[in-house]
Amino acid sequence: MKMIIGLGNPGKQYEKTRHNVGFHVIDELSTRLTITAVQSKFGGMYTVVHRPEGKVMLVKPLTYMNLSGECVRPLMDYFDIDVEDIVVLYDDLDIAPGTIRLRQKGSAGGHNGMKSLIAHLGTDQFNRIRIGVGRPIGGMKVADYVLAPFGKDEKPLIEDMVKKSASACEAWLGKPFNDVMNNFNGV
Repeated sequence: MKMIIGLGNPGKQYEKTRHNVGFHVIDELSTRLTITAVQSKFGGMYTVVHRPEGKVMLVKPLTYMNLSGECVRPLMDYFDIDVEDIVVLYDDLDIAPGTIRLRQKGSAGGHNGMKSLIAHLGTDQFNRIRIGVGRPIGGMKVADYVLAPFGKDEKPLIEDMVKKSASACEAWLGKPFNDVMNNFNGV
């Protein structure tokens, strides 16, 4: 089974924020795969879909961003999912809006959700899709920026990145992640 994890924060107040772009990709995949039933376990919402390529689990940790690993690790253990069979979707300040970057390993880069995942998984060697949200301007604090909704002019870029990220996830179901990286990086 493969696991696709979108990072974000639960609650209406965070729904449309930059920090929740990982949740947006899970929502897009749920629509594409016509998912209706969602289950809850280990502090997260998930569903398992049977596809021609095999089973895939879509996950939204509800532990809040900084504790994402507390949901993901127990789900991986319970369903016996290897670290090579996950992909994590999350917002990245160092990438311009409109751009996604796929990687197979790397540091947390200051992202607290990724710090939690790396700590709980015991490795930084896992697939990820970094979704560009850009950096704040005008002295705005990073926390305020990522917890703010996208600006009107950013929305078309974000919608496009969410769709590209969902397409990359779908491609990964049938191809090695390295091949998907070559097709989707920088688009």
